Amino acid sequence: MDITPSLLALQLVTGIALGAIYALLALGLSLIFGMLTVVNFAHGAFFMVGAFIGLYFMGLTGNFWFSLVLTPLVVGAIGLVTERFLVRPLYGRGIDYPLLLTFGLSWVLIEAMRILFGIEGMPSSTPPALRGAVDLGIGFFPKYRLFLIVATAVVVLALWLFLEKTRYGLIVRAGSRDGDICSVLGIDIARVWLAVFGIGCAIAGLSGVLAAPTRAVNPEMGIHVLAESFVVTVVGGMGSLVGAVVAGLLVGVVFAMTSLFAPDLAELSIFVLMAVVLLLRPQGLFGKAGLMG
Repeated sequence: MDITPSLLALQLVTGIALGAIYALLALGLSLIFGMLTVVNFAHGAFFMVGAFIGLYFMGLTGNFWFSLVLTPLVVGAIGLVTERFLVRPLYGRGIDYPLLLTFGLSWVLIEAMRILFGIEGMPSSTPPALRGAVDLGIGFFPKYRLFLIVATAVVVLALWLFLEKTRYGLIVRAGSRDGDICSVLGIDIARVWLAVFGIGCAIAGLSGVLAAPTRAVNPEMGIHVLAESFVVTVVGGMGSLVGAVVAGLLVGVVFAMTSLFAPDLAELSIFVLMAVVLLLRPQGLFGKAGLMG
């Protein structure tokens, strides 16, 4: 196959679109870890639940945009219940306890989706308004994948504005650094952690409904995605939101480019990337040394 500059450019954009989903997933994972120091092994399951709920709402209403707004709210609400009644009692007992709990919760959610929607999953399709392709000057590219890039940019910007430009965002950042001092100042730190966990899960649910038209929706889809999201999180640096976005796009581009030159090695390439980054910078590209300690 002739590798032309146009083909390389299109593959690069494809990698950015794929990386957009990776970035969203890692963003929610890093938000929860960075603020709560909780390794959420149920993150992939929340992604999967988001995909199912999104398709269910689309089937009820026939409106993709309604589903896109409502699904993160529902998944975020599930996250709030999870933090309040399951994760919160484990704070202060070591990082292993919530890790094991969320690992078990992921299988509970998988079995729940199997019971509700069947083991074969649900069919998905691209929304009518986003079907077709547009001419980028280097070739035609699917509208929906361009939409993924734009949607990710909007979510990242909104999260940044929330954390950096609002009073509640300041409280969240302060609580992640020293919860005891915040409590002394009269801030209900438990409510802050509750909100952070809910937002992280809502982002996972949003990732699921956005990714549904691009992949098979089945109860096991979150297992594979969880491994990929942890690769992105480790490459970017545990707890780093900037790292999650940069590493997500980087992993997507590496996967897409490897798919072009050596398709059989595409899955392996992202793990090779992680190994190289960890050898050169053990804390990740934007992570802080000793954060897991």
